[in-house]
Amino acid sequence: MLTRIASPLKFVQQFINQGQSRSIKAKKNIITSFLIKGVSISISLVLVPLTINYINPSRYGIWLTLSSIVGWFSFFDIGLTHGLRNKYAEAKANNDDSSVQMYISTTYAVLTIIFVSLWLIFLIINGFLDWASILKVPQDMKHEVSLLAMIVFTYFCAQFILRVVTTIAIADQQSAKSAMIDVLGQIISLIVIVVLVKTTKGSLINLGLALCLSPLLALISANILFFKGKYEKYRPKFSKINFSYAKGLFNLGLTFFIIQIAAVIQFESANIIIARNFGTSEVTSYNIVYKYFGMVTMLFTIFLTPFWSASTEAYAQRDFSWIKSSMKKYNLLNVLLFAVSLLMLVFSNYIYSLWLGKGKVDIGFWLSFWGFVYVSFTIFGSKYVNFLNGISALRLQFWTSIFSPVIYIAVAVLLIKYFKAGVASLFIASIIANLYGIIMAPIQYYQIIVKNKKGIWTK
Repeated sequence: MLTRIASPLKFVQQFINQGQSRSIKAKKNIITSFLIKGVSISISLVLVPLTINYINPSRYGIWLTLSSIVGWFSFFDIGLTHGLRNKYAEAKANNDDSSVQMYISTTYAVLTIIFVSLWLIFLIINGFLDWASILKVPQDMKHEVSLLAMIVFTYFCAQFILRVVTTIAIADQQSAKSAMIDVLGQIISLIVIVVLVKTTKGSLINLGLALCLSPLLALISANILFFKGKYEKYRPKFSKINFSYAKGLFNLGLTFFIIQIAAVIQFESANIIIARNFGTSEVTSYNIVYKYFGMVTMLFTIFLTPFWSASTEAYAQRDFSWIKSSMKKYNLLNVLLFAVSLLMLVFSNYIYSLWLGKGKVDIGFWLSFWGFVYVSFTIFGSKYVNFLNGISALRLQFWTSIFSPVIYIAVAVLLIKYFKAGVASLFIASIIANLYGIIMAPIQYYQIIVKNKKGIWTK
């Protein structure tokens, strides 16, 4: 019996330890991340019905919509964390620990200045905002929603500074550690919400505090542990803040910044558009579908995350054969996940009822269908975009990102107002607006790696 158990374990160990060092590192992180994400998905599946039952679908839609509005402020990061990710990988590859520490210290300093300033401005103007009118909810909820907005915005600003540590872990090809931080926050949130369900009546404020404070506790703990352990030599210090290094972060980050704006508009405006055209209950339906098929995206992301920084290293060393081999494996994984997504679509109504409870949320087949199509296209393009981000070949993506938000909103409004396509309009609009990832990014990858072209393709 022990021999039979040992044989598969030995096979797994041999599989992990075969190949180049970056491949071995990636496989170890993928396997660990897979286990961690399994826990994350399980917690997410439990949290959604738990929070809906704690309040109700309409109030849950308010929470989602408000979170989306606050999420718009993410572009004030100006792409710094993405810039740090590439600069960290480059400096680390050159064994330049001093530059690594300066980039990290400067990133913390710049983000603190930006987001503390934003928080103080929001603190002043929040009292003048009529959130009841903005979200189209009853006026007697005005004070409650205003307080919730302050809680969410405070969380948002704090976590954006504290999450630099997760960027460092990912840049160091330690994506499993980043995932563990997020899961720890989810576990704390789940425990707190279970206690709230058992001891209190449904409250948006309690829900907001539970979902905001828990991740912050996990991030604070991670920052302390990381910089007292393996990353102690990179610990941010006031003496290591060098704003001349910010120029390098800004130069690369500015391109990511424009790309991020496009992403923020597309992903965060959906809930607002739905709330204003169909009501907050439909925000819940849309997000259920998004989360449901998003589990496939999450699964693919586990495998894809190490590829960014590994691509930076491989491309710098002109190791094209490793890049081609990796892309082939990702394509095979795409085919497998497409089949999984198709099965999820076929059984979606049954799983919704099992997951949320029969009759809790009404979700039509066509909303699920377009959610399936959207996720399939997103997964296909993401591996090419991830590679291009890793080698900083951003110009084509930059220019398409300028136009994609306009296309997204125009198509969404057209489908809603004139074609009466309903909530599914947001998925369709996202597909059309993301033609760079679906068409241009694969072509760009082919020109760089297969044809060995430079010029516009590598800029």
